[in-house]
Parts: sequence; structure tokens; C-alpha cells
Amino acid sequence: MPRHSADETLATLLRYPVVPVFYHADVAYAQRILQACYVGGIRVFEFVNRGEKALEVFEQLQAFVAEQCPEMILGIGTIYTAEEAAKFIVAGAEFVVQPCATAEVADVCRTRNIPWLPGAMTPTEIYHASLFGAAVVKIFPGNVVGPDYVKALRGPMPHIKLMVTGGVEPTEASLSAWFGAGVNAVGMGSQLFKNADDTAALSASIGQLMQVVDGLKK
Repeated sequence: MPRHSADETLATLLRYPVVPVFYHADVAYAQRILQACYVGGIRVFEFVNRGEKALEVFEQLQAFVAEQCPEMILGIGTIYTAEEAAKFIVAGAEFVVQPCATAEVADVCRTRNIPWLPGAMTPTEIYHASLFGAAVVKIFPGNVVGPDYVKALRGPMPHIKLMVTGGVEPTEASLSAWFGAGVNAVGMGSQLFKNADDTAALSASIGQLMQVVDGLKK
């Protein structure tokens, strides 16, 4: 079961709003990447349900986090069904991310008091996701709409917490554009993990990104 309350998870996400989006079937490799992210200052990590071994790897990553990265909050992404959500929550998922928004997954998360981060794009989808109980609504894919779209949304929707995934690059310019437009957090996948075999360099680059984000939030 989760090591943090839903409120603690949300507060950590807002305090450390850069979220790696990552999957690998090799446990040892996934552990190295997660550790490098932790050293760099990441405190919220989305493991992705994209392979046959996803649940098995996730369970081992949770044990690793508890021992080696105690401040890390590990959640699960690419969830479509209530059954998937329940399995990963039992395995310790501290939040659940969807590429879409389904009422059945919302119900599971609400019942278990787990933050639900559904994917949406249009104002209607975003509003409905918030009504269903989204802790944060994930705008996906962000590269299709761009920062100006988020800025326009902030007029009629100033209070809904928004995270964008897709189209976020690990650069000061990209982060400035998205956070300047009004997102509360960003998710980054392959762009973040270029040359990831050099974990020391990965930690250093992430540390620089976290400093950039800290500066943008002040």
C-alpha cells in the first residue's frame, strides 16, 4: 500500500514538479535510472505500464525506493482499466496516471484515496475530469497544443491543477514556456533520458533542470 497520504503526494508533486515518465523491463537498469533521478532532485516518478513485466518490475522498484530513495513517490502511468489500477495500487502505486479519463479508474482511485491524474485535452474533457475527482489533469499530448493553449485555458480555468506531458524538453526555454503558461507540473520521457547510461551526467542535468524550475516558481 502507499507510503504517503494523497495530500502528501500532491504536495510533493507541486513542490517537485518535474516527473520522469519511464519504462524498462530490466529491473537493475530501472533502479539505476530511478536512483540517478533521485540524486538529481526528482521526488515524483511515473513508471509506465507498457510491458508484460511492468507489474513485476514495479513491485521491485517499490521495494528499492523504500530502502534507497525514501523521499521518492512512485506512481504508475498508462492505466486504462480498474483492474490494472487496483493491481498497481496493491503493489504500492502512490498515484495513477491515465492517457485518457475513465470513470472506472476514477472510482478505484477515489475508493483507495489515491491521486488520479487523467489525460485530457479539450476544456470539456478537462472540466469533466476535475468533476470526476482528478487531483491533477494531464494535458496530453502537449506537443499538439503548445504552451499558448494552456495560457488560454487559464482564463476560464484558473484553479484546476494542470500537468503537461509530451512536447516538454529538458531545456530552460521549454520549461519557462510551459510554466510561464500556467502548468503546475510537467512530465518528461525519452527527452530526459538521452545518454542515460551515464547516470552521473543524468543526475547533474536533472539537478540543473530542478534549479531552473525552482527559479521559475519564485
